[in-house]
Amino acid sequence: MIEIIKIFFTGFGISLLGTLPLGSLNVAAMQISVQENYRNAIRFALGVALVEIIYVRISLQGMRWVIENQRLFRILEWCTVGLFIVLAITSFLAARKKSDEKNILLKNNVNRFWLGLTMSAINPVQIPFWFIWSTYLISNGLLKANPLQYNTYTVGIGLGTLSGLAFFIFGGKWLVAKMKASHRVVNFGVGIIFVISAVIQFYRLVTKPAGEEFKTEQKGKLPE
Repeated sequence: MIEIIKIFFTGFGISLLGTLPLGSLNVAAMQISVQENYRNAIRFALGVALVEIIYVRISLQGMRWVIENQRLFRILEWCTVGLFIVLAITSFLAARKKSDEKNILLKNNVNRFWLGLTMSAINPVQIPFWFIWSTYLISNGLLKANPLQYNTYTVGIGLGTLSGLAFFIFGGKWLVAKMKASHRVVNFGVGIIFVISAVIQFYRLVTKPAGEEFKTEQKGKLPE
């Protein structure tokens, strides 16, 4: 039970932090809440979260094949170190820039749920994002490759996305005035998290023999 709670909040926390840096989706949610109403903004957020959950499941299904090929999994583990560093650098660079991002897609009468679903669906970068994090969690023993943990992890991610968007929806008016400062602080904080994750992953890879994680109960319990 403790492991289930832990992986739920792990997925929740990663998703929440991933939603906070300013981007087209959270800015759109904020603009809908300010210019229209909370109901439409919540519909938009539900569409975004639904696609996020689908993309997470796609990435987790891919993990089944990767885990069964230990050499490829080891290579992917090393790739996560480099990718974490790249993500950290881009976060630090984003923190230095002023954000004047506006969303012209809101000038239409499309149902806000379908708008959120569509805008999220055309952002396939979510698949490699979750592929990277899932690899990191599995290789560190935080996420076990079984249906219960995968489902719990996915639910946590969905609720984390909704919570992050809710911050923009219900704090929209306040964020309009504070956007520049919050943009820099959040991106800098996310960059620090990626740096720490890269260091932990690198240390684990150079100190833990290859394939050791597969001597545990993970092997043979991959989801069908």
